[in-house]
Amino acid sequence: MAPKSTPVRTAPSPATAAEFRRRLLRWFRRHGRDLPWRRTRDPYHVLVSEFMLQQTQVVRVEAYYHRFLERYPTVEALAGSEPAIVRETWAGLGYYRRAANLHRLAQEVVRDHAGVIPADPAVLVQLPGIGRYTAGAVASFAYEQATPAIDTNVARVIRRAFHPRLRRRGAERILWATGAAILPRRRGAGAWAFNQAIMELGALVCTARIAKCGECPVRSACATGARTRKESP
Repeated sequence: MAPKSTPVRTAPSPATAAEFRRRLLRWFRRHGRDLPWRRTRDPYHVLVSEFMLQQTQVVRVEAYYHRFLERYPTVEALAGSEPAIVRETWAGLGYYRRAANLHRLAQEVVRDHAGVIPADPAVLVQLPGIGRYTAGAVASFAYEQATPAIDTNVARVIRRAFHPRLRRRGAERILWATGAAILPRRRGAGAWAFNQAIMELGALVCTARIAKCGECPVRSACATGARTRKESP
């Protein structure tokens, strides 16, 4: 008889989650980058930044973000533009399907939502170009909802911190469940900061190329960090 596999625990203990949040937020207050889309809660501005950041580095996005918003300061202005002009404004960022989807989204928001970007992730995900991550990001970063926003960076942090032996089958479900479990429970600035912070940790410290465990602020609450401490001379 084949041995039974050990079930994966989908959430850390409350004490571990609390320590993880506390250390992460303290680090983010000191080391988080001052990015232009972090200075606003305008849902349209947040949405534009999220579309631009898909598959594009932050350094490249910063200049285009300001230029695009100068040309289209509101969702109504974008909705009323011609597709060719929108594409021209997007020129240089690449992946032009993003521009087309953003334009279509603006038109749907104006037509079906009275020009208001929805706050509900379940509604957002029905709009052109929005997947589960982007829906969570807009809900969290624009409306400060306590909802997970798990991109590649966040998934890597959660996997290394809480599920270092996680198999591919069922991984997405487990990572999203853990992401929800470690979030602050209430909506507000804390939920916004947590999602920004865990994303920042994945971008700057817990990177794809190397996990910089010696520099990591949540090392004491991380399974991978605990292992590296034992292996250190």
